[in-house]
Amino acid sequence: MQKASFISPPAPYWNECLTNFARRAANFIHSLSELEDGDFVSGTPTRASSEDIFSSDLEDLLHSYLTCDLDAQSKDKLRDQIVARVMPYVKKIAHGLARRSSDPVEDLIQVGNIGLLKAIDKFNPLVGSSFKTYATYFITGEIRHYLRDKTAMIKAPRQMYELYYRINQIVHKLTEHLGRTPTDLEIAEELQCPVTKITQAQDIERRRLPVSLDQYLVNDNGGNETMYVERLVDHTQTEFRETHENRLVIERAMTGLKPDLRDVITMTYYEDLSQTEIAERLGISQMQVSRRLRKALDLLSQTLKADQGASR
Repeated sequence: MQKASFISPPAPYWNECLTNFARRAANFIHSLSELEDGDFVSGTPTRASSEDIFSSDLEDLLHSYLTCDLDAQSKDKLRDQIVARVMPYVKKIAHGLARRSSDPVEDLIQVGNIGLLKAIDKFNPLVGSSFKTYATYFITGEIRHYLRDKTAMIKAPRQMYELYYRINQIVHKLTEHLGRTPTDLEIAEELQCPVTKITQAQDIERRRLPVSLDQYLVNDNGGNETMYVERLVDHTQTEFRETHENRLVIERAMTGLKPDLRDVITMTYYEDLSQTEIAERLGISQMQVSRRLRKALDLLSQTLKADQGASR
């Protein structure tokens, strides 16, 4: 879509619009939160077609707003009628640009309304472009800017966000055609770009928003919900902690052994010596080392069982 060119209208006309734009935008957005879909212009259905919305009636409202010499309150009311008339179109664009289910669609609608307000104040029928084309440019621009710079915690190049938007459209198209979810290779062939680019764009999209540790997750089989933090288990750290705790328990139990038995345990399991090497170091036979080791292990086992029974 080509960007419409503007010509400068008379200064008094624009000064009034620019001076009151922030106030009117804030008041209008506030009023939206208090309205239901059915509270907008009578006779304009929520799912009205573009032809119904951008009809001659809307052109008359725009002409009156832009050319008639009205007081500020009357212009605000006329402007609200225009916005309410185009509201279904803003919602349609917002839902279309929502890249995934977690995108804040209600926020996108309000952002799109800001773009619509700008389009109304800046539209000049003398340029030649239709108001629909002009409004679409501002509405989509505001929403894409919001998605790119406001909702993402991790910033990425603009072209990557635009690529993901194209990927999302291709996925819907190929899913309907193939009857299944397309592979990355099929998406890349459709977009005529490397598969690595597809993977990068998808990774950026998955990582652009933080995940709350208090968020509840549902099992694939529809089982009980669990908090996300409960899924984040570092098995390496758990194994290290259990090993360290077991070692402390064994070392405490070894203090009750006689020195000769404790030495055999230490050289076997801590110094990793063979029975032959232990026998040479202690000046005894290998058979004696084996007997001492068996006796030491039996005593350790009895001590650990007694400690475990006492802890219960």
